[in-house]
Formats: sequence, structure tokens, C-alpha cells
Amino acid sequence: MTSASAHRVCFSLQIRLDLLDEYISRHTPVWPEMLAEIAASGRRNYSLFLGEGGRLIGYYEVDDDAAAQAYLAASPIAARWEAEMARFFVGLDGRPDQAATPLTEIFNLHDQLAATGTGAASPTSTPTDESDDAS
Repeated sequence: MTSASAHRVCFSLQIRLDLLDEYISRHTPVWPEMLAEIAASGRRNYSLFLGEGGRLIGYYEVDDDAAAQAYLAASPIAARWEAEMARFFVGLDGRPDQAATPLTEIFNLHDQLAATGTGAASPTSTPTDESDDAS
């Protein structure tokens, strides 16, 4: 569950296919000191997802993304990690954490339920109008 002030951030990067296996192995596990820096920056619920053709989708929640980005930009640990990660990506100018393509959120179940005042959906409920499908 996110806090009332949390922002959801999603981004996309393209991994070089010839380095895909190495990229995956570098994340199993991530350096403990880098994990600590990410947490200290205020980012939480951080996940990376790999799609077809090396498309990487990242997601995290944060109260103040600008502050989190500034914290990581000033971190020698994050700078070292990002310098080592840069070679894995296609078409980047700068550090991967600062050059990722942001994605725009267009739907969030929790937010829409809260806006309607209906609360959480029942697992046994069914839509009354198929045109209300969110996909």
C-alpha cells in the first residue's frame, strides 16, 4: 500500500541484447551498499521487469522523487554503480538512472476506487457494463 503522499514512478530502458545475461547476473544480487543507498534516497517498492527484446521497465514509489534523484546523484556508491551499468544500455546520454525514459501512468485501480468512494473491489464482484473495462 502506498502512502497518501507517495508518487509512483515508472521508466523504460533498452538493454543491449549481447549483454543481457550479464546484466541479469549483475542484479542477482545487487551490491548491499547500493541497496542501502536506494532505500536511503526514499525510493521503495522498487522493481525491474524485463520484456521482449531487452526492454527494461522499472517501477518504484517515492514521496519526493526530485530529492531521491538528488540524493543518488550525489552518492559516490550510486555513481560507481551507474558507471558500471551504463555499458548495458542502448542510446543513453549520461547515467542510466538519470537518462531513463519516464512512462506516464494512465490507470491505477486504487486511485480510481478511492475517487468513486466504493473502496476495495470484491473478488467476487463482476462489472455491470463491459465498456468499463480498464484494459
